[in-house]
Amino acid sequence: MNDTQRGAAIRVAIADDQELVRGGIRMILESEPDITVVGEAGDGAGAVELVATARPDVLLLDVQMPGQDGLAAARDIVASGAETRVLMLTTFDLDAYVYEALRAGAAGFLLKDMPGEDILVAIRQAARGGDALLAPAVTRRLIERFASAAPREPSPALSGLTAREIEVLRVLARGLSNAEIAAELTISETTVKTHVARVLMKLGLRDRVQAAIFAHEAGVR
Repeated sequence: MNDTQRGAAIRVAIADDQELVRGGIRMILESEPDITVVGEAGDGAGAVELVATARPDVLLLDVQMPGQDGLAAARDIVASGAETRVLMLTTFDLDAYVYEALRAGAAGFLLKDMPGEDILVAIRQAARGGDALLAPAVTRRLIERFASAAPREPSPALSGLTAREIEVLRVLARGLSNAEIAAELTISETTVKTHVARVLMKLGLRDRVQAAIFAHEAGVR
């Protein structure tokens, strides 16, 4: 259990090449008693270093920055094993950048022109370890759009799943909630949570959106 889950202030870092954007977001965050800004960076390399030194609970990471961009930084941060949850910042709506960010292990994405209150909600949800911050319908449309172009080959990792776990993965890939999965498979929500947790552990994935991407790319239908 991390400090955030114990009730400590949420430690947030901001990485964006535009100082005005960083300053605006900082103002929003510093007005909240349960959030502490622990650092800023102006490029991807700085963001990776910031995570290593400041160990924020949540990193707001711009997609497009000079030098190492946000996508490469997100991959490095996730690969490092850091517990920091990465939320990508973008001026674009649904596009390949967002898909690649989720594929890299980001917890979700935020549009820079979102209301401040929505940004705060996203940060708090990410800090609690919630699933990727995309509505199920949006997730499904995004994944289907870009995963359809990926080569579909059976993954050796599927052999480690039970028949029921593959069934849960198949339904999960459609963007259904735990309650919807439970209703469709006629099992309890508690059982669904157990199956989802096992699927993520066995496949080495961080959240259910990564699992949905894996399922589509592996041709699990």
